[in-house]
Order: sequence, then structure tokens, then C-alpha cells
Amino acid sequence: MLIKTFAAAVNGVSATIITIEVSCTKGIQFFLVGLPDVSVRESHERIISALQVSGYSFPRARVVINMAPADIKKEGSAYDLPLAVGILAAAGDIEAPGLDRYIMMGELSLDGSLQPVKGALPIAIKAAEEGFKGFILPKRNALEAAVVGGLEVYGADNIREVIDFFSGKRTLEPTVIDAGERFESQRNFEIDFADVKGQENVKRALEVAAAGGHNILMVGPPGSGKSMLAKRLPTILPPLTLEEALETTKIHSVAGKLEEETSLLTHRPFRAPHHTISNVAMVGGGSFPQPGEISLAHNGVLFLDELPEFTRSVLEVLRQPLEDRHINVSRAKSSVDYPASFMLVASMNPCPCGFYNHPTRSCSCSPKAVRKYLNRISGPLLDRIDIQIEITPVPFEDISGREPVEASATVRHRVVCAREAQKRRFERHQGIYCNAQMTSKLLRKYAFPNDESLLILRDSMTRLNLSARAYDRILKLARTIADLENSIEILPIHISEAINYRNLDRESWGK
Repeated sequence: MLIKTFAAAVNGVSATIITIEVSCTKGIQFFLVGLPDVSVRESHERIISALQVSGYSFPRARVVINMAPADIKKEGSAYDLPLAVGILAAAGDIEAPGLDRYIMMGELSLDGSLQPVKGALPIAIKAAEEGFKGFILPKRNALEAAVVGGLEVYGADNIREVIDFFSGKRTLEPTVIDAGERFESQRNFEIDFADVKGQENVKRALEVAAAGGHNILMVGPPGSGKSMLAKRLPTILPPLTLEEALETTKIHSVAGKLEEETSLLTHRPFRAPHHTISNVAMVGGGSFPQPGEISLAHNGVLFLDELPEFTRSVLEVLRQPLEDRHINVSRAKSSVDYPASFMLVASMNPCPCGFYNHPTRSCSCSPKAVRKYLNRISGPLLDRIDIQIEITPVPFEDISGREPVEASATVRHRVVCAREAQKRRFERHQGIYCNAQMTSKLLRKYAFPNDESLLILRDSMTRLNLSARAYDRILKLARTIADLENSIEILPIHISEAINYRNLDRESWGK
């Protein structure tokens, strides 16, 4: 008898429907074809044990299984469940008339229980698009898949429950959630800008960065609060839209990073990889391609602490994603595209000893050592960081003060208003959502200063020895600052503040 069951293969952050054709005829052989990898071929032993524990036996017949399309490599152990059910149905051990209306995924343990799988959300999205009635998967993945509307999602603990469901001996309760309500109810943060005493100039720089989507580098001595401030940046970014949340959750689902009982990511991601990270871990890829840190930070923040300690090659692979906001990982046998639209937030000490420009402690580094330390970051990468700001230790008076500190919610309101202005401004320009993405042509149209502002900019660039590459960055920042002030025109005060955010462009740095 020939039986078809359906599963899915995940490529990048999208899924492809896999048809599993099972034929049982006379003989005693087992063939599994259709480009399965080692873990798929090993399913034979897991299926035998799981069926025995569940009261069934592997058929003593010639079993031929084809996984179509045959030109797509099938990876992982998540095909165990549809293979096992297909084998029983083809052997005539169970009656399952509705198999063609369901997608099934799940790894089998030897005792027949179902282990969670990766990529449940993109598979559910694809199943709904293809018109399948339902999706049967391990119970621990059910909430994640139930976010998708128009699809019945059934979570099962073991294969016996699935067999009895198709045989009509048992009913499985569909997992139902209200994605919108669940999304709105989980937006509270455990940390807040109000936790940070002092550092008002750095908070302002972070507000500007959040309002315009600008990358930012904080330079300061150890203990000055760089990491503390960076971790609170997501609390002032605009809330995720439902569309962004689904897109972000899909990436984390593929990577297997979703926590149990999590159906939808409601906060913007904050990723902080250690400086020993490899190129592949940063951008993605590997023998079984997985999203890297830049994709896991999609729609959120990538924080690189102690930036000069990262290897040169790791930092250089960030250049293209920072511009294109996606990464294409090409290998000999496949090519995978991952989204990578993130804000880069970095921090570093000003010199090897950490105390260059410190107000109370002397630096033991020579000017050459200071410049050499900064030169660990290439010019092209530094050119993609709009805001470069020095941060100094917090005075005791600020730490011990009891004056109220502005909360994240207040700052976020201003940021959201500025982003709304940019959304209206760029609605006719595809792929442009914030000021940081403006091209030179758009700068001339939306961020060209008046005569007085242009005079201040020219004077400052000459007096402070600012590099030519700083010109466009200053205009982008000035446009964002003007948006925060709800100003249509870029005023001299906006230009002046933007200039102060380009510290590392000055030739006097390290002298």
C-alpha cells in the first residue's frame, strides 16, 4: 500500500513542504531515499523502539520511503513522527484517512515520547499558506505554532496519542491563543533608564540613536556604566509591531532559541556575544546552516562589549550586513539568506590601560599606544557608526542623589513620535524606515542645513579637524535631533549637538 504523509524542511527562515511517500510490499528490506542526512537515516532504529513501546511492531515487509522533493537535503530528527505514522498506515496497521490534511513534525525518543523541534513557527506559517487543516507536533512547540491563524495546532506528548487521533480513538485538544492579546500583555521590562544615575549626556545620545536607528559607540573607562546603559537601550526603542514580532520569533524558532511556554517574542532582542566569537557564529552558517548573532538581533540590538578585543575578521564581516540589513550565507551546496536589521551598540576602553582622558586618574599609555588601540577598529567599520561618544565616571554626588530620574517610558514616547515623523517622511521610499538609512540623495532632500547651520558645520569641521566622512553622519544625526524637537528645519543647535557625537573623528584623539 502507498501512503503519503507531510512534513517540512526549513531553509533559512522559510519552510518547504516535504511529501513522505511510504510503500509496503512483500519482502524484508528497508529503503529511505530523497537525500536524507545521517540523523534522518538513523530514525529507523528510533521508530522500531518507539512502536514496540506503543504496542505496535515494525512491519516485516519491504518498506520504501521517498522524501520529495528529492533535491532538497533533509536534515535533523524532526521527521521521525511522520515517517513512523506513514509506515504504520502503509502496512495497514492503522486506519488514517485524514493524513493528507495534516503536517506532522517531531523527534521520537525510544519510549515513544515526542521531543521538541526547531522551526515550528515557519513550518506553521507555510502549512497555513498551503491550505493544510492542522499541524501535529510535540506539545512543547504547540504555543509557538499556535500563533499562526487559520491552522489547527495539536500538541502531543507521544506517538500513541497521534496514532489514536488518526484512528479516531482519541481527540486532541487544539492549542488556541490570542496572539494580539498575548503580545500586548508581555511588554513590561525588568530594567529601566531610571536605574541609571547621572550620565545625562550619554542617555541623550542613546535617545538620539534610538530615534533615528543610528549605531553608537561608547568610549570610557572601566566601571563608567557602558554596559548598564546599553542593556537599557531596548526599553526606549519603539515597541515591536505584531509583524516584526512574528518575523523575529521565526528566526529564534529556527535557531531553537525560544524558551518553553514562549509563543511570541514581545521585546526587541538584545544580543551580547563574547569577544571570542567566531565568524560563523556571528553571521550564521555552518554544516547545518543556522542564524548567527546578527540575525538573532534582527529588529533589536547587537551589543559588542570591549569592541577592540574582537578579532579583526569578525568585525569586518559586520560591514555588509550593517549596510544591506541582511546576510547571504553561501556554501558549495546551498545558499541561505537571513535578515539582519539591527542596531549596533558597542563599547570600549579609550586605551589599553583604560584611563585615557580620565578626570582623576592618569593614563600610563603613550599616544602611539592609544592610537594603535583605536586602530584595531577599521575605518570602514567606524564609518558606519554614527554616534561616537565619550563617557566619564559618575560623580559621587550623582550616585548618592535622590532626585527623580527620567523613566524609559517617557523617553520612549519621544522616540516613538520621532519615528512616526520619519515613517511619514520616507513612506514613498522603499526600504528606508529611519534617518540612519538615508542615502546621499535623501540627505540633500530632507537634511540639508540652512545657511547659518552650514556655516557652523564648516567652521567646526575645520577647527576640530573632523574627517570628510563625518559630514553625512552629522547631517543624519542633526535630522534626527530636529525630529525629536518636532522641528521641520535643521537649526544651528541641532548641528552643534550632532558634531559633539563624532568624538573619534577628531585628529587630536590620542595625542
